[in-house]
Amino acid sequence: MGHQTRQSILCPNCRKLISRNETRCPYCGVSKPGAWIKRLFSLRSLNNPEAFLKLTIYINIGMYVISLLLNSRLPGMTYNPFAMLSPENRSLLFLGATGRIPIDVYHRWWTLIAANYLHGNILHILFNMLAFRQLGLLTIREYGLYRTVIIYTISGVAGFWVSYLAGVNFTIGASAAICGLMGSMIYYGKKRGGIYGQMLYKQIGGWVLAIFLFGLLVPNINNWGHGGGLIAGTLLGFLLGYQEKSTENLYHRAIGTGLAMITLLTLVWAITSGIYLRIAA
Repeated sequence: MGHQTRQSILCPNCRKLISRNETRCPYCGVSKPGAWIKRLFSLRSLNNPEAFLKLTIYINIGMYVISLLLNSRLPGMTYNPFAMLSPENRSLLFLGATGRIPIDVYHRWWTLIAANYLHGNILHILFNMLAFRQLGLLTIREYGLYRTVIIYTISGVAGFWVSYLAGVNFTIGASAAICGLMGSMIYYGKKRGGIYGQMLYKQIGGWVLAIFLFGLLVPNINNWGHGGGLIAGTLLGFLLGYQEKSTENLYHRAIGTGLAMITLLTLVWAITSGIYLRIAA
């Protein structure tokens, strides 16, 4: 007499080991935890904070290298560090730089996502990725990985949308999304209070002040994008809640995974269309 093999899975909501055939998770109560659509919202890289941070940084580096390869000539070394290894504006336009020119002239609304993964020179990407690494770890610890993905993605889009409305013609960089992480941590620190909360609030607040002073002193800095990202991140911190207030649930996982997939598809389109435009140019 045969017997049916009982397969085990991780609940897509609470991550506890359960039977695939459970109609409801015995730990958190989510219905039909074995359904494929719910297991889809458990992408491996989104369950590992270290893997997510590394993947995001590698994607930024990859887009930067591709933007250099799309130049009409090999990038040269100069004595100006801000011009060192700089992709041409045409290369950045091909790959998804955003602003009034790409959106109004070429109707490329998807650039509101793609522009977050493009950088103008080696110092630009270096500073942004160092800031992302540090702030990403903090945000994941206090909000969870999926909510961090939501904050980062939406804040970047919101920052570039604000700068578009303000009339910025051409812009790139991860700083709007990074400012979103800052905004969420400022909200967390203020709301949580205590020694730890006050310390975070003052520290992140100091970073925000430094960024805006830098933007006032250095030309061609997208302060509108920074401000839009900061406000969006603060609002999302309030709307989504943080771990001590409410743990991540299936809705956070669904939205975070969906945004991650949309971002990856957008970047694949940006690379494909960028290479095509470069060849056709």
